[in-house]
Amino acid sequence: MDLEKKLEKTILPLSIRRELIERIKKENITDEEIIDEIIAETEEAYRKTLVEPNEAVGIVAAQSIGEPSTQMTMRTFHYAGVAELNVTLGLPRMIEIVDARKEPSTPIMTIYLTEDYRYDRKKAEEVARNIESITVEDIAEDISIDLVNNCINVILDEEKMTKRDITVDEVVNAIKKKMKLKIEVEGNILRLIIKSPSLRALSKRIPKVKSIHLKGVPNISRIIIRRDDTTGEYVLYSEGSNLREVFKVEGVDTTRTITNNIIEIQEVLGIEAARNAIINEMRDTLNQQGLTVDIRHLMLVADIMTADGVVKPIGRHGICGEKASVLARAAFEETVKHLYNAAQRGEVDKLNGVIENIIVGKPVSVGTGCVDVYIERDYEEGKEKEKQKV
Repeated sequence: MDLEKKLEKTILPLSIRRELIERIKKENITDEEIIDEIIAETEEAYRKTLVEPNEAVGIVAAQSIGEPSTQMTMRTFHYAGVAELNVTLGLPRMIEIVDARKEPSTPIMTIYLTEDYRYDRKKAEEVARNIESITVEDIAEDISIDLVNNCINVILDEEKMTKRDITVDEVVNAIKKKMKLKIEVEGNILRLIIKSPSLRALSKRIPKVKSIHLKGVPNISRIIIRRDDTTGEYVLYSEGSNLREVFKVEGVDTTRTITNNIIEIQEVLGIEAARNAIINEMRDTLNQQGLTVDIRHLMLVADIMTADGVVKPIGRHGICGEKASVLARAAFEETVKHLYNAAQRGEVDKLNGVIENIIVGKPVSVGTGCVDVYIERDYEEGKEKEKQKV
């Protein structure tokens, strides 16, 4: 019998059936008995992984993630394989993910290159130069106040400018775009003259002058190039993140380049990509601590966070604060506020969930608590049947 037809009769989902066909063909197994045994064992293993009807999957997921998370260390580690980059890992990173922070404490991008660039060090360096953000401060030898002439002196470093392929005119134009002031150029010295100069006015402008962006992708302060020993390709690691702009740089492989900023992924690639990012980030964080949690628990958390089409935090400002049950909301945080608001609006709690039933002392509607048992009694008079709930 055809292998595909055999598998169609099983309870296995399509993705597992396809994977099984691929593996059987790859191993070149032709014996019918062995194939039948493989299918039977796969089906048995799949049955064991299925959730029981009315299982409290949310509680199990919370326990499965919460228990190992308490064993996490609370330090900032070096990025895997890149000693120069610091990245938040462990419990602080898990909190960042479930809180759906707009900006991670240490944003990092892993930038993969296209076929033409990934095996050539010089080409990889060229891409890195195009990405790395260059500000006036990066190419200036000194930026200080000239009290004699009442202006700001910017002394440019010619060596740094040559290395980064920047001219004096480009620096002048960039400063003029951002700030309304007169610029006098004397070799590699720029004199920035403002209308009403004072020590305070000049001091206030210095940080702005330093941060003026000249070249590269904004928000990416540093790029580190590393050669992957297994594939032999060069990979770029960036300090800072700007997915949309990095995708525009020539030589960047947009299909593999990733960031640890989940909100940015949602904005650039959509909610499905953000869901996958949540799963991958949580799994990687747990794995780096040597902890294994079934991926389906992480998938459930990611599904709940992204179900409405935007990434929502798990907390009083997100999922927990939007529960239909008043008692469930009150049990989490800000108890009095929730009860007061519910009383004011005349809300009704139908006691459908776990938390609210525990609060009022009713059986929880999970597992066997979801089933109502009835018995039928025959009455002699009129032989009427009556259903009585047990």
